[in-house]
Amino acid sequence: MARHVRGLLLLALAALGGWHARAAAAPDGAPNVNGIQIDGAPHLDTGALKRGLATTEPQPWEAVWPLRQPHPFDLNDWRTDLDRIQGFCWAAGYYQCRVLFDEVTYDGDDGVRLTALLQEGEPTTVSAVRGLEALPPDVREVMALRDLPLRPGQVFRQADWVKEKQQLQDALYNQGYSQARVEGRVEVRAGSHRADATLFITPGRRFQFGQVHITDEPANKGDPLHVPSRRIAEQVQAVIHPGDWFSPGALEEARLRLFKMGVFTDARVVPGEPDETTGTIPVKVEVQESLLHTQSVGLGFGVDLSHNEAHLSVEHADRNFMGDLRSLYLRAKAGYAFIPGLLATLAPADARPQTTRSGWTLDAEAKLEQPRFLSPEVTAQLGLGFKQDLQQAFEYSEGRVKLGAIWPPFPGLSIFPSYNLELFRLSGLLAGADSIGSQGPGCVPDAGDAPGACDVLLSYAELDVEYDGRDDRLQPRNGFFAALSVQGAGGPLGGHFDYLRFQPEARYYRTFDFLPRLTLAAKLKLGTLVKLGRTTESPIVARFYSGGANSMRGFGAQRLSPMLLVSPGSAGTGQEPPETIPIGGDGQLEASIEARYRVTGTSLFGAIFLDMGFVTLGPFDFTNPGYVTGNMMYAVGIGVRHRTPVGPIRLDLARRLEIGGPLPIVSGPAPERPDTCFGLLPTHNSSSAGAPEGLCAFHLSIGEAF
Repeated sequence: MARHVRGLLLLALAALGGWHARAAAAPDGAPNVNGIQIDGAPHLDTGALKRGLATTEPQPWEAVWPLRQPHPFDLNDWRTDLDRIQGFCWAAGYYQCRVLFDEVTYDGDDGVRLTALLQEGEPTTVSAVRGLEALPPDVREVMALRDLPLRPGQVFRQADWVKEKQQLQDALYNQGYSQARVEGRVEVRAGSHRADATLFITPGRRFQFGQVHITDEPANKGDPLHVPSRRIAEQVQAVIHPGDWFSPGALEEARLRLFKMGVFTDARVVPGEPDETTGTIPVKVEVQESLLHTQSVGLGFGVDLSHNEAHLSVEHADRNFMGDLRSLYLRAKAGYAFIPGLLATLAPADARPQTTRSGWTLDAEAKLEQPRFLSPEVTAQLGLGFKQDLQQAFEYSEGRVKLGAIWPPFPGLSIFPSYNLELFRLSGLLAGADSIGSQGPGCVPDAGDAPGACDVLLSYAELDVEYDGRDDRLQPRNGFFAALSVQGAGGPLGGHFDYLRFQPEARYYRTFDFLPRLTLAAKLKLGTLVKLGRTTESPIVARFYSGGANSMRGFGAQRLSPMLLVSPGSAGTGQEPPETIPIGGDGQLEASIEARYRVTGTSLFGAIFLDMGFVTLGPFDFTNPGYVTGNMMYAVGIGVRHRTPVGPIRLDLARRLEIGGPLPIVSGPAPERPDTCFGLLPTHNSSSAGAPEGLCAFHLSIGEAF
């Protein structure tokens, strides 16, 4: 109501004094714009209008330092913006719109508020769109399946008119009419508020693909070429065949196929000069080989309350192993880990973990890839690996074999079926546990094993489907990612366990044009493991765990999990209080929403986030409407990122919300201890969400959370 009254008052002033602008004398230095108010245009998107002005106003989030940005006022820019406002109205179909009045009011000593009153007028609508009959029949069939932007009866918008011509032009190009022209004329009748649109379509001759010409350059001048021309032609001719109708989309798909070979630093697939005599367009392919043999060395680390690790990574890649573009990748990562983390010493004495593990870790892998397996699009893969690592419930050594084939049916999508054989040797399993209730250790003890030692043999078929539409894998700003993993273990494949494991995941990223510093990211991940046949308890190495820098950040690494109560005295002194260790569960949900903001330059970013998640003993219950809300736990936090070529160095601090119940303890009641933030400010509420874990968590790592 107040807004409309203000608009009426401004209209009265305009009627009495005519159009004018009023501005008091500017103080020393340029004042800041504190706000822009546009009245009199109820049918226009004033938010989009203001984003198109040279004069800008502060946004709500800029009330918080360091997000604050200057918005200096320039009277000449504002005068030009008044013309832009009228142009925006015309582009939106309101040709009678005009600026009746504007006002510049000084707000304090160093700020101004700007007001513009518009007279919107009646919209101009489309009366007819003529000229589509000039489209060739094949293109007309394609366009019949689409809704063109411009339709009779709707408000005529210039953006729709431009989009319509571009869509028709693209449709002609993609059907082989490479010389097609689409132009048009619009007659606007001011008296009747009608617009007549006429298209002038000249299809020209329809062309076919001609011969493919390949130019290959080595990585360094003078070096021999390693990639046979027939392999380049094979990828190009998978989508481009001489005699097919010319299509720019096929050129782009061929370029992406060449990049996915992994042996080129540059690849261009472009049309040559059309040959009017034969009606063909030749294709030029220009590629530059990358170094086929590369080595890399790197350092990494991860720090939180429950797990610290530092490691050295070494990698070797041979992308022409024994010729024919066969690839061999060797990778090794050696490090040292502490469980719990060194920062756990900040906790009070009665909440400080007593059971500790530390030792050397190793993860080594050899992977051989054979391209053109059965067809040019399929790559076979054989992987061998060994791993030695520490978990909070046990230590283990693992040997693994993976045999599969990768099929990318189109860019961004990969389908990877595989067979996997994994043998785990566990030791120190659940030390000090008197009872483990219904969720057993999930391994098979041998008669000669030492106490706390057992084996796990997993034999399973797996299907991984992944679509990656992100603009950057390391530091995404826009796009979408989706993945699905399905494992079927045991049965005719053998192994110690029979189960079905299902895990989908989706991520979304959006950076806004009007605020390029801000990126919103969201993630949703679900998991369920269903025991089959002879299996009464799931294998502990295949269960779900949550918590950590890349998971639910309100908990330390793997600390969002069903817990086992370790009996007093298990650490050796007989005086330690009982404590809990994670043993994993068969149901999982994780969700995150994060806002990432570039503070200064291109390397320093801040973030705020909301993480949600839970892990349950049993499989995910899709039939219970209250299952998710009844188990969900929440955490809010802030973070700082410093961008580097290998990904951002990331620091996150999270505080769990006191919503929900404590973690499930499978062997008795949770130990009594105060909930704290790093040993400070105890709340003495041991039944809050996530108890007996502390309310706050700290994470230092490399790479985005997702």
